Amino acid sequence: MTSEPGLTVPHAESTPGRHGFAKYEVLGIRFAALQIADVIRQAEAWIAARTGAHTVTVSNVHSVMESRHNPRFAQTLNAADLNVPDGMPIIWLGRRRGFTLPRRVYGPDLFLEFCRDTAERGYRHYFYGSTEEVVTALIVRMKDEFPGFQVAGYCAPPFRPLNAEEDRAIVEDIESSSADVLWVGLGCPKQEFWMEEHRAALTVPVIFGVGQAFNIHAGKLRQAPKWMREHGLEWLFRLWLEPRRLWRRYLVYNTQFLFGLLMELLRGKPRA
Repeated sequence: MTSEPGLTVPHAESTPGRHGFAKYEVLGIRFAALQIADVIRQAEAWIAARTGAHTVTVSNVHSVMESRHNPRFAQTLNAADLNVPDGMPIIWLGRRRGFTLPRRVYGPDLFLEFCRDTAERGYRHYFYGSTEEVVTALIVRMKDEFPGFQVAGYCAPPFRPLNAEEDRAIVEDIESSSADVLWVGLGCPKQEFWMEEHRAALTVPVIFGVGQAFNIHAGKLRQAPKWMREHGLEWLFRLWLEPRRLWRRYLVYNTQFLFGLLMELLRGKPRA
């Protein structure tokens, strides 16, 4: 191991979240109707205030469907300080409910844009997740690309459950690093559970769960072309790359997602 300010997106049908953000609901999961610039601005406000750890989760159709099968995961997403729409179907639903959402809050884009836009601020970044090879390659790239980028530390945990002593050592390392930002790249839903379980023990102002951002920006994972990402076709690209691992996620979960939306429509459930 080496009063909180909020952003309110005004809208007649919006429902305020616990921090005052406008939000909308998709199959029981609440989404903050924000864009990447809004999330960065709020994260910087939390860093300035230093009032404890705040969690930011980025959720898509897969996340929503995981929550339908796992009530604990639904509670975890809804307990996040910000749960933002990473996935074009979630964005499309937000637009239909009247929100101005030009683009999704895609985890790898959020990561890169935060690092780029705040590099001169001197924030200290801690990385938790993936492998030693991936994290070190990621750090080299960030330092090369963004002069002034500060690394507080990193930990690539073993791919097994940690015992209490190991877990405590990781928390102590993060705390002793004086990090301003903690990036968690464990994959869904593991990273969201880890963030929720550890936030009370941490004082790092903001904790982001960014999924495959580590692997993508370290150059270890191919990314769908931009036009596919912006038109809701990234799932098709990833299914083509990893059919055995992802067929259930995309073919089964996407069908279940559409069925769930249809049932809500037929029941006349409120949309916001």
